[in-house]
Amino acid sequence: MTPLAGQVLALSGGVGGAKLCLGLNDCLPPGQLHIACNTGDDFQHLGLTICPDIDTVLYTLSGRSDTAQGWGLAGETWHVLQALEGLEGDTWFRLGDRDLATHLWRAGQLSAGVSLSAVTAELARRLGVAANVYPMSDDPVPTQVQTDEGELAFQAYFVREQCRPQVRGFRFQGVDQARLQPELKALCTGESLAGVIICPSNPFVSIDPMLQLDNFWQSLRECAVKVVAVAPIVAGQALKGPAAKMLAELGLPVTALGVAEHYARHYPGLVTTFVLDHSDATLAPEIAALGMEVQVRSTIMRERAAKQALANDCLELL
Repeated sequence: MTPLAGQVLALSGGVGGAKLCLGLNDCLPPGQLHIACNTGDDFQHLGLTICPDIDTVLYTLSGRSDTAQGWGLAGETWHVLQALEGLEGDTWFRLGDRDLATHLWRAGQLSAGVSLSAVTAELARRLGVAANVYPMSDDPVPTQVQTDEGELAFQAYFVREQCRPQVRGFRFQGVDQARLQPELKALCTGESLAGVIICPSNPFVSIDPMLQLDNFWQSLRECAVKVVAVAPIVAGQALKGPAAKMLAELGLPVTALGVAEHYARHYPGLVTTFVLDHSDATLAPEIAALGMEVQVRSTIMRERAAKQALANDCLELL
């Protein structure tokens, strides 16, 4: 493909987004890829600030992730968790020994007054990650899931309750006061941005918190660059996470069309190109009727080559 002349911005949640980010990182020169990570999943646990999506992206891009499990670090051990269990401590959120080192280091930096952006950048440097990785904001914007059993913090819903309660909606606490991460804002207002890729992450709890923050989606729309969104639903199934369950409980089609309708309804004019898998090609006319260009590609990314192939497809569409 012809090299892009500017910077590429990817919006990513956890596992699915990190896979595409790895492919993009493989395909772009060092420094050209910028990744905005959702921090709505962040929470305080055992006195530590846990940033699941940031860490998943960093672990994936540095080659340290547990690819079989889909989260955490490869070769992990669990001695601290086992000892904590013996003390009848809180173990519903599993933190491995090596993963704890990340959280302990981050906690020390944050307690010394270092911003989450600076902590993330330094952690990326120490892990050997060439891409520019940012939290969506240095301000906390914790996702609250509104369910038939009341409002739950996201990790309580996702991990502790295993997504069992029925979803009624979402609230991003503090989103009206939080400020977009400064370098992301600079990308939107400068002239170096070549295009935006919305990774195949959960639209409700990974992408919405970012887009709704500090008028970010309007800023991206006004950049006059292409915005390519990759569907996280393939043949009616979410490849990872609860996106399909959430679509059903919110009364939306449990298909790539449901995701496209969500983006078109809440962020009109933002997504210029929507990418769906070959298995969903019959949905293309309905998605095109929403005002988006539709491209059919192979979007399942099991092997590294598949990640690179989809990344190249997205870059070509920019």
